[in-house]
Amino acid sequence: MTLDEIRNALKTVVAIPVTPFSPDGAVDFGLYRKLVTRMVEGGIRVVTPNGNTSEFYSLTSVEHRRQLEETVVAVGEASQPALVLAGVGFDTQTAIEMTYLAQVMGAQAVMVHQPVHPYRSDDGWISYHQAIAASAPEIGIVPYVRDATISGATIRRLAERCPNFVGIKYAVGNPPLFAKIVNEVGRERLAWVCGIAESWAPFFAVAGAQGFTSGLVNLTPRLSLAMQAALEAGNYARAMDIWARVKPFEDLRARRDNANNVSAVKEAMAQLGLCERTVRPPISELPNGEREEVREILRVLEVSA
Repeated sequence: MTLDEIRNALKTVVAIPVTPFSPDGAVDFGLYRKLVTRMVEGGIRVVTPNGNTSEFYSLTSVEHRRQLEETVVAVGEASQPALVLAGVGFDTQTAIEMTYLAQVMGAQAVMVHQPVHPYRSDDGWISYHQAIAASAPEIGIVPYVRDATISGATIRRLAERCPNFVGIKYAVGNPPLFAKIVNEVGRERLAWVCGIAESWAPFFAVAGAQGFTSGLVNLTPRLSLAMQAALEAGNYARAMDIWARVKPFEDLRARRDNANNVSAVKEAMAQLGLCERTVRPPISELPNGEREEVREILRVLEVSA
């Protein structure tokens, strides 16, 4: 794919698959491949292995590589095409190595996790992403922005230096700030992706987002794709109807400062018979009371395996 094709392909629902664990905590890669296939066959056109919903920071380097490999295989075997947007991160050299591996293994782009460091400067943020982009100039680079202090001017400087900087996954819950950044950088320069899922997607769409990330698609792609279609058509009433239906689930995920983010998805998948509810520390499974909430949410959403 050309960089323009990658940029345009990102303007959609970006799925973040969970990593299914067996009860003893080992990754079930065979099941993982089936879950990715289910997403793509359900209409998903961008998949991010090794994202936060994948429990990126709880996986080993070997597991990161295997998850990417299984994603590429699953997408390649599906009846419909999809773009692989591989999660990479950690220190600069590790991120470069992960990006090079993603390119070799067939990913079209990488989503660069926010740098894990207690201190950051604008110049350092640019240098980090610029080094990653330069290591694999043929694939797209998509920084994951979770820091409200990263300005439009900083993002624009990175765009001026890196032709393969094709998109932003923006995960700061501030649509007016996001709109300001989109205007400063230019709507057409990047693919602008709302990185905080369906609960924020309609508001970010008005502010300039052209797609959004989703963990809900692990249960069913149907609702998320319908919301995206409504937003693309400018049918905000329809989009908000879907928003109202899925918001109780997204609110449950956001509870306790997002402690439930992955656990709620896996609990729902367990109740649907799709995978175990097992997660790895530092997160934990939902308590019994919240499991009952998930059961009611699934009933209202009319979701089945």
